[in-house]
Amino acid sequence: MNLEEEIKQTIFQNEYHKLILNILFTGSWLVSSISKIIKEYDLSHAQYNILRILGGQHPAPANVSNVQERMLDRLSDASRLIEKLRCKGMVERKECPVNRRQMDVTITDKGLSLLEQIDVKMKEYHKQFQSIMPTEAIEVNRILDKMRESV
Repeated sequence: MNLEEEIKQTIFQNEYHKLILNILFTGSWLVSSISKIIKEYDLSHAQYNILRILGGQHPAPANVSNVQERMLDRLSDASRLIEKLRCKGMVERKECPVNRRQMDVTITDKGLSLLEQIDVKMKEYHKQFQSIMPTEAIEVNRILDKMRESV
């Protein structure tokens, strides 16, 4: 369904206005659909993002500021989210041996196992986008990168 039908609006200020609304709407749609997948694992989108970050650099630890810099939603409170994941047994926090004011965060075996389970479902989720040709995906990525560069 096109944007006009989705938001029941046919008039836009210009194509840039429509583009911005389309990106916002699509981003919200993507977050919502991914949230449905991870909800059954009692994870928020931001918690899942942190697990992915830590899983991607496992077994190396990360500090909270490294995690914050890599998050998709950088306005999220990484410290609070990491603490919630620690309480669930998904991550561990340890004092950094080099800098005692800094905490090292690592993903646990339980967290890695959960990521593997979610990855199976995410691979299935990604199949719905196969109607988009790889060259089209490359072009959309290029345009989105260009948008962020211009601001």
